[in-house]
Amino acid sequence: MSETSRVLQVNTADIRGGAEKVALDLHRTYRARGVDAHLAVGHQLGDAPGVVCIPNEAERGSWARTLGRLGSGVAGGPHPEGLRRVASRALLLASEPSRYMAIAAGVEDFDYPATAGLLDIAGPRPDVLHLHNLHGYYFDLRALPRLSASQPTILTMHDPWPLTGHCAHPVDCPRWRVGCGECPDLGRYVPIRRDASARNFEIKRAALGASALSYATPSQWLMRMAEASGLLGENAHARVIPNGVDTAVFSPGDQREARHQLELPLDREIIMFAAHGGSANPYKDYPTLLKALPSVAEKRGGRLLLVALGDAVASTDVSGVETRSVPFVNDAGRLALYYRAADLYVHPARAENLPLAIIEAMACGTPVVSTEVGGIPEIVEDGATGTLLAIGDSAGLASAIVDLLADKEKRRAFSEAGIRRVLDRFTLERQAAEYLAWYEAITSH
Repeated sequence: MSETSRVLQVNTADIRGGAEKVALDLHRTYRARGVDAHLAVGHQLGDAPGVVCIPNEAERGSWARTLGRLGSGVAGGPHPEGLRRVASRALLLASEPSRYMAIAAGVEDFDYPATAGLLDIAGPRPDVLHLHNLHGYYFDLRALPRLSASQPTILTMHDPWPLTGHCAHPVDCPRWRVGCGECPDLGRYVPIRRDASARNFEIKRAALGASALSYATPSQWLMRMAEASGLLGENAHARVIPNGVDTAVFSPGDQREARHQLELPLDREIIMFAAHGGSANPYKDYPTLLKALPSVAEKRGGRLLLVALGDAVASTDVSGVETRSVPFVNDAGRLALYYRAADLYVHPARAENLPLAIIEAMACGTPVVSTEVGGIPEIVEDGATGTLLAIGDSAGLASAIVDLLADKEKRRAFSEAGIRRVLDRFTLERQAAEYLAWYEAITSH
């Protein structure tokens, strides 16, 4: 795009999980290329130039703001009990009756008033509006038809949430194919209090169907899912643009030096696990990894160290394996050190799209053992760039870890093939170039 073109990306937050990293990396790359780029987020945690926070609370009425603050104060935390819970809910209901009655009935919360003014949030209106995750308690989906009628709009789906009645990943539930209802798991993120999943599905489909959108997905897997859902329709413009990583940062390096900088032992076999939310993330299936560890420890003679990134819990020993929990690492350079320090990266996920963690590990030359789910087989070629397993197969996971730890030559071959794979298909430069070319195409019509 030309230097005078303006791009506004919108996402849940600027710093958090993979979708947040994708949007922020694109934002920074665009600005480095001279594009007038801005990123509007529902929850701002960092201070990167050009990032603005969507002022939803400021846009609410004074009555709603006052009672909302009182309700939150009375609650005293995210999970109030007893009289605190009753008083908090009463105050919130009084602050915005229709909003909180809908939430109590199981309808997803779409009451975020600043969504209507998104196009003017960062100065002159953008030439392109690029939306990312629309869940995360910040966006009013019902405003989407008007927004997309004003400016060319792309929606990048980072998960199947637009296709479901509330959850970000249906995992093995087929109800999204028939409009949801009879939901088997109301607590799955995005959680709802009662089964209004069919109603939520209708709200989403009505808003998306009335919007002039171009759709992107990082994986062929999610694009096929969107096609099967009927969301795209016959005339929708849709592209698969894979996630990419900055290979100037995520690149091979000396393992001993990485361990020295991170104060990790030089004489241990290190496997790495990473997840936003750490072991509590329901989609990353940390329990299956824990089940695999005793067998690995037995066969490798107790030399194993597990480094779990994204976890703030205290480090513990699990089944004879030392475990070091590391809180969320936002610094990309330090994150790359962890990948370089590890002998293996292990990703036993139950649900995924196209995870950056696997791409980052491969870019650093770290062999990958992962489940064969979602878009992962589009990154990892089983037996060539890594090892793929069935979901929940703890015995197979243990066997794959032991096999690779015992075979230095296979690890080297996987490492070299993985680096080539990333450089060929999954670089941030390529991802940004594909989006910028698309922006140019949709604004020139």
